[in-house]
Amino acid sequence: MATVTSPLPDKAKKAAGEALQGALIDLIDLGLLAKQAHWNLTGRNFKVVHEHLDEIVTLARQAQDDVAERAVTIGVNPDGRSRTVADRTELDQLEAGYLADDKVAAAITGLLAQIIARFRGHIAATEEADPVSQDLLIGVTAELEKQHWMFQAQS
Repeated sequence: MATVTSPLPDKAKKAAGEALQGALIDLIDLGLLAKQAHWNLTGRNFKVVHEHLDEIVTLARQAQDDVAERAVTIGVNPDGRSRTVADRTELDQLEAGYLADDKVAAAITGLLAQIIARFRGHIAATEEADPVSQDLLIGVTAELEKQHWMFQAQS
């Protein structure tokens, strides 16, 4: 069986791999939570929030693919299995059932703030270990911050 050798020293590979894995967990859970809200949304601003949630899902799915592929590139196996995400997520979870549009906007704003804070930690952890992974994380963070601003404006 072929394996991918890392272009990084072991210590840097470990630090970058842990940061990328944490980012992957956050992005997978964000995509799932945004879709859950999308399906159960109610309220006067249904259409706007419903469509905006799809933007979050698209962002999360693209970013998780980029993050996972970066992990493999540096010789780290990403783990996006549902059990891993469920066991390791640190994000607040949405209530079950119908969700009012104003509560969804506030909840998504909060989730994005949590993820952004965690991503800033991942950025710091990769500064010396792997500037290429850091650059990827910075780009994703910029998009998350843009979405945070847009959802916050709806809250």
